Amino acid sequence: MPTCPRCHQPVVAQAIACPHCRTALKAHGHPGIPLHRSTGGEFLCETCTYHEDDTCNYPQRPYARECTLYQNRFQPIATGKSINSRSQASKNWLRRNATWLILAGIVVVSLALALRSN
Repeated sequence: MPTCPRCHQPVVAQAIACPHCRTALKAHGHPGIPLHRSTGGEFLCETCTYHEDDTCNYPQRPYARECTLYQNRFQPIATGKSINSRSQASKNWLRRNATWLILAGIVVVSLALALRSN
């Protein structure tokens, strides 16, 4: 169970604000947007991936102590993708492009019938 960064009391993971000290835990009052905070005197930008590659557009940059975009450059980025086998990848490709394959098949059959009738 996560704890509040200010009062260190346990809070529910989906809590928007701490029930003890009313510190905002989620950005913009939305439970799906995490609000990252610095844990001392340092700024978040010093260790952020977006600041390092100069793609950050946050207005408080480079002095942000709270940020919704923060990604620690020292932690690996979890992509959530699993390694698929070749057969699974081909099935996924066929599923995504089924419409185009059907249209191409209709065009080929139409051309074959047109050339055969001549």
